[in-house]
Amino acid sequence: MKKIPQAGYKIIGLNISGLQRRLTLENLLFPLKVISSYLASLKILKDFNPDVVVGFGGYASSPITLAAVRKNVPVLLQEQNSYAGLANKAVAKRASIICVAYHDMDKYFNNEKITLTGNPVRDNILHHALNKSDGLKEFELQDGLPTILILGGSLGARTINESLVKGIDKLVGVNVIWQTGSLYYDEMCKRAGEEAMNINLIEFIFDMGYAYNAADLVISRAGALTISELCIVGKPVIFVPSPNVAEDHQTKNAMALVNQDAAEIVDDKDAVAQLVDKALELLSKNDRLEILSKNISALALPNATSDIAHKVLSLIK
Repeated sequence: MKKIPQAGYKIIGLNISGLQRRLTLENLLFPLKVISSYLASLKILKDFNPDVVVGFGGYASSPITLAAVRKNVPVLLQEQNSYAGLANKAVAKRASIICVAYHDMDKYFNNEKITLTGNPVRDNILHHALNKSDGLKEFELQDGLPTILILGGSLGARTINESLVKGIDKLVGVNVIWQTGSLYYDEMCKRAGEEAMNINLIEFIFDMGYAYNAADLVISRAGALTISELCIVGKPVIFVPSPNVAEDHQTKNAMALVNQDAAEIVDDKDAVAQLVDKALELLSKNDRLEILSKNISALALPNATSDIAHKVLSLIK
């Protein structure tokens, strides 16, 4: 809501929300929201008169993509996850092109419409000239020690943070770059206390290039865009998928890499007991780190942004 207006583009909101997987008042109102958002989308199409509509999934994209196919406006879909969401599946049969980030997506979509592009990633991930020493200096950490990077998203991840606090006394002789998230920063600083030797707690990392270069191992949730970045930087990773997402797609994202021996996984329910020990064990096995790095790098699709853009432009008559 900030970055898009800053870039000079207008946002028009729709009165839509996600469908809850249980009986709630929100679900009773859902049909009305769908109808009102669909009608609003028809007006947007009439006023803006686009040549192409692009849908990136999520409930906010459904009304506008459905309205577009009704008006015979070409639609390109981009599915970021290894498990197709309801929004994209709803309009897939009438979409012109479907850009995906994983192989074997023909179980959800018409194979003739699929093109493997990957997911767009931040420019400073693609174009950086940094090394590990640069990263360690940025975070004021000691050179010569193995380094773990903790990522729980901009808001943070309660389970990952709790796992680090519980195992903090085991992290002697290890650098840790710990992105706590805005919701947990103050609490984690207090709880880590004097035990936080060689640990840099930070609310949010704005320049991930430094963080990735410093890291020998990453612990992360399994969001689609984070996975795309990790493939490009080729870092060994332990995924702790969030259980609180639609259709458990983070676990499916993580397993798509685990099944190719390109990542390790610890279930959210087991993380407090196992995560720190698993990370330290992995750090002690250089051959295993090299295998994970090699295999995850092989999955990188660094040209996703331009490839998707060119597909969009190809639909303009």
